Amino acid sequence: MGNKKGSFIKQAGILAAAGIISRIIGILYRSPLTSVIGDEGNGYYQSAYSIYTIVLLLCSYSIPSALSKIIAEKLAKKEYRNVQKIFRCALLYVFVVGGIASIFLLFGAGLFLEGQAAVVLKAFAPTVFISGFVGVLRGYFQAHGSMLQTSISQIIEQLLNAVVSILAAYLLIRATGSTDSTDKAISGAVGSTIGTGSGVLIAFIFMLCAYMLNRGYIKKRTARDQSGKVDSYRQIFGMLLSMVTPIIISTFIYNFNVSFNLVVYTKTMVHFKGFTSAQAATQYGIFSGKSLVILNIPIAIAVAMSSAMIPAIASSRAIGDERATNRRIENAMFVTLLIAIPCAVGLLVLAKPVMQLLFPQKDSLDLASRLLMMTAITVIFDSLSALGNGILQGLGKVKIPVRNAAVALTLQSGILALLLAFTELNLYALVICLLIYSFTMFFLNTLSVHKYTGLKENVMKLYVWPVLATLIMGAFAFATYHAVYMLLPRNVIALICAIAVAGIVYFICVIKLKILTEEELDLIPFGGKIVTVAEKLHLM
Repeated sequence: MGNKKGSFIKQAGILAAAGIISRIIGILYRSPLTSVIGDEGNGYYQSAYSIYTIVLLLCSYSIPSALSKIIAEKLAKKEYRNVQKIFRCALLYVFVVGGIASIFLLFGAGLFLEGQAAVVLKAFAPTVFISGFVGVLRGYFQAHGSMLQTSISQIIEQLLNAVVSILAAYLLIRATGSTDSTDKAISGAVGSTIGTGSGVLIAFIFMLCAYMLNRGYIKKRTARDQSGKVDSYRQIFGMLLSMVTPIIISTFIYNFNVSFNLVVYTKTMVHFKGFTSAQAATQYGIFSGKSLVILNIPIAIAVAMSSAMIPAIASSRAIGDERATNRRIENAMFVTLLIAIPCAVGLLVLAKPVMQLLFPQKDSLDLASRLLMMTAITVIFDSLSALGNGILQGLGKVKIPVRNAAVALTLQSGILALLLAFTELNLYALVICLLIYSFTMFFLNTLSVHKYTGLKENVMKLYVWPVLATLIMGAFAFATYHAVYMLLPRNVIALICAIAVAGIVYFICVIKLKILTEEELDLIPFGGKIVTVAEKLHLM
């Protein structure tokens, strides 16, 4: 099942590639979906999705991370009977918790959203229940160091989500027969939720099939268990709860700022600033459904690295290999920064071309582009804070991210309340708070990682040289886009040329500045091929 010969960074690379592909699919279908349901429908969907995400965080999102850590520790000690008992306990846990959460969402949607928007939230209830089982299966395979199953399931989940979302939204809007724009928007948003549920269902079927294919091997391995240690179900549930609970709280607080900001913003706009529910939802949809969606693409790399870090660190810590633990942390930080920094600068200098390609609605193009430009730097902060979460959880310091997230949330919440109450910044207040929150999380998590690992960073290698290479890349990307656009005023062509030039320039800078050595390149997916290309071009 696992890939013992491959480094955890290569496994993270597989997961990151799938995460990026999934998010690109997610963005590509957003444009035609928004054309079908409109900015108002997109606003309703994003509002409901934000609440759905929080419910998901509480009942199932933390399961893969917690389960992968606990099982990885048992695998390192070859306690195979305990591995299977933990797996069964996790299934029972998500059945109970997921069932309660689904019922709560079905009957309590009105507590979170205004008016008909609550209907959209109710449609997410079945998806919450199924998601828990998907999380358990993904965590099981990740614990074995195999990210392939999770990666494939993510891609097929997003593919089906895209197809069904657009089709269901279109058919439901036609079925309403109403000429009212809000009725159409609500129907379209409900269709989008059906697409999300269909994607989760197909992911569950795929992961279940993957497990069944390995069932014979699992049974043989369990029968050969010679550890002599079998934990009771009470002990296992204790381990699960002690690991899951802090991760739930940490992840909840870490992501709660988006939903909290949504509720505060929409209610403030409606009740104190004279906005209608439709106007508030539309404005928030531009911020969350366009700018934040684009920002989430590069952050997928850090999320994948974090997922791979948890079982990798837990495994090396379980057998007392501190040197391997610190080496893995250094490699993960290096790879994350090497990708996050150029992504942030690329989005900064090409914000409007990117937005025009993905979300070309003219009424909101300029606003969405400004929001993306202003928030681009959060890619770096969010990537490092997500990685820090994974490192601390892998080290067993699961309460530390909870504390850090609580501090960041309290700080940004106070500032948001003041900005909305005493200024007319409106959406820009959300931008300011996002910047404050992401930087605070990055700063506190980084301090915590240093404290518990004694890690000493090579500042020049990790930060200075990548920033220099990225600034050169950004200048070339900006100049290329505008030069090509002057000669051939086609956004797609100019953007493709700019991205291609940026990639080539950054690659040359990374090699020439010796940011990556041949040995380090070998750590990443396709590193050997990159070395071959560099040697042929006489760059190494």
